[in-house]
Amino acid sequence: MAGTVFPVPRRTEACMRPTRQLLAVTVAATIAAAAVAAPPRPQAARAAACPAVTVPGAERQVAACLADLTTAGTVASGHTVPADWAGLQPSGARNPAGVPGLQIDGYFPDTSTTNTNNGWDHDAQFVIRLPKHWTGGLVVAGSPGNRRQYAGDFAISDWVLARGYAYAATDKGNTGALFYRDGTRPGDAMAEWNRRLTQLTIAAKAVVARRYGRPPARTFAAGISNGGYLVRWQLENRPGLYDGGLDWEGTLWRAEGPNPLTSLPTALREYPRYAATGDPAAHAALLGAGFAAGSEPLWDYHEKVYWDLTQRIYRQEFDPAFSAPVEGGTPYCASGSPGCDADYDYADRPRSVHEAVRRVALTGRIGRPLITLHGTLDSLLPISEDSDVYDRLIRARGRGGLHRYYRIADGNHVDSLYDAFPDLLRPILPCFHAAFAALEDWTGRGTLPPASGTIPRPTAGDLANSCALTG
Repeated sequence: MAGTVFPVPRRTEACMRPTRQLLAVTVAATIAAAAVAAPPRPQAARAAACPAVTVPGAERQVAACLADLTTAGTVASGHTVPADWAGLQPSGARNPAGVPGLQIDGYFPDTSTTNTNNGWDHDAQFVIRLPKHWTGGLVVAGSPGNRRQYAGDFAISDWVLARGYAYAATDKGNTGALFYRDGTRPGDAMAEWNRRLTQLTIAAKAVVARRYGRPPARTFAAGISNGGYLVRWQLENRPGLYDGGLDWEGTLWRAEGPNPLTSLPTALREYPRYAATGDPAAHAALLGAGFAAGSEPLWDYHEKVYWDLTQRIYRQEFDPAFSAPVEGGTPYCASGSPGCDADYDYADRPRSVHEAVRRVALTGRIGRPLITLHGTLDSLLPISEDSDVYDRLIRARGRGGLHRYYRIADGNHVDSLYDAFPDLLRPILPCFHAAFAALEDWTGRGTLPPASGTIPRPTAGDLANSCALTG
């Protein structure tokens, strides 16, 4: 669920150690900026009018011919929202630019209104980009975290557009810290994510066929965190729509666990004791919950920015009764307080909660080639509780031949933390690019990617821009 970027309730300054204050200044400022609502984009004034290619099922759409569809051009023209993708890449990452083409922004019919992009106050927003020099492919993405449709613009869109692919992305049908209000029963909001990516994929394939005179020769699903979860779900449940998928640390939801609700409560309960005293028992409990040895320097930041909020809003989505009548729980509550998420025990919750998770759960029964990337120091979705488990599920289903799994040594959940911890971490973004090229060869030429395994951290070189999928 990378990049869940909202104003985060914080402990009082008196309770914050100086290292936390420094980290907040050096790292969190970029990510916090993404919580600011983006102003409407005056597209018509900033780009030449362009004949629209009708998007099937869209309630509204606006088309523009642009000199550059990549972020190098769309930031200036107003055809992206940088707040959507803030904090998802290291500052030193270099991206291609200069891809002319057609951009279509719009939305499908929906009743929720959490997405303020384009001044529309309407969910189920999408963006479709059609490069002038098309090489025959389409990449479809859902947003990470609870971000909006432009969240993949730097990490995914720029790269695939430069390779001649059309690109389409969705906001998943609901956004923001109150996403769980969408729907009428537990699990509805997240179930909509899957429907919206399916909807966009079908529509985008039709758009590509209309624009270029033939359907895409290959269609890939790609995504980060919650977007990676969508890739997994689509390849399990709608494999006929795709030729393959690229899963960057997708969120694992399993009705019987593990899932984020089985690891985060331990972090909320034990980290304050560990931070205050170095309590060995608290440290052991955190390791037991899946947080990797060696990731300790990252825990302070994740406790402050991710753990509490993520636990509360996803627990509210599946189990609103736990903290009722308090909606979304109590931020940073002390263990022992009524309805405190630090004491949440998923295994002990009613069957109805587990059934709500089962509605969106993953099985491992993928039907198309999938490449998974996950950092060994991920401190939001611990690798041992997520992608390690998912790889075993795939193999248990007899689908191991369709999967390549690369454990990125010293990778974290969000690449921006590399700027604060250059001696500890490595970015995953360039490995994503390498994996995309491998997926192209696998599905297009039948060239098998390198064997699954752990990709070691290089001892030298430009880590923000280079990665090899072999030791």
